[in-house]
Amino acid sequence: MFAIVRTGGKQYRVAAGDKIVVEKLAGEAGDTITLGDVLLAGDGGELKSTDGLTVSAEIIAQAKGEKVTVFKKKRRHNYRRKRGHRQQHTILRIVGIGDEKAAAPKKAAAEKPAKKAESAPQPSEGPAKVEGAESAMTDTPAPKKARKETAPKEAKAETPAKAEGTASEQTDTPAAPKKKASTKKPAADKNA
Repeated sequence: MFAIVRTGGKQYRVAAGDKIVVEKLAGEAGDTITLGDVLLAGDGGELKSTDGLTVSAEIIAQAKGEKVTVFKKKRRHNYRRKRGHRQQHTILRIVGIGDEKAAAPKKAAAEKPAKKAESAPQPSEGPAKVEGAESAMTDTPAPKKARKETAPKEAKAETPAKAEGTASEQTDTPAAPKKKASTKKPAADKNA
């Protein structure tokens, strides 16, 4: 069964188990909300009545959209204004339409904890990524601090030793800058 719902001034075609990104809605991750503004509902090729039909959804995460730069300019008046904006979004997983519930996500959720129990526990390496939200959020590089920690420690230990060896080999006087070879041809003798 599918439905077309309106939220945040936009319309979305949803079915049980779908993940959508909508304008910011109140609530935190894990909360369940209902979308009551159902415009159309159907099952296959048949349309169903939308009277009293609601769509229930679970909030996966609250996120921000891509950065938008707003630049205003008036030529010959030295007027320039640059502003940036990132729109607030909510990532939803559709749990059910009316009385119909999503059965597939529950099975997948039951299998995931079993797989995690088998694997060894791993320390967290920064903010946790939201499952299925990769298309909604942009991938950002790891923070500089995290990148420094991931560098091999052996390489760090080798660099001071090399620097010490080269310091003892160097002379106290700095090297003189090399002169550029002249490309000019000697002038011909006028008297000859």
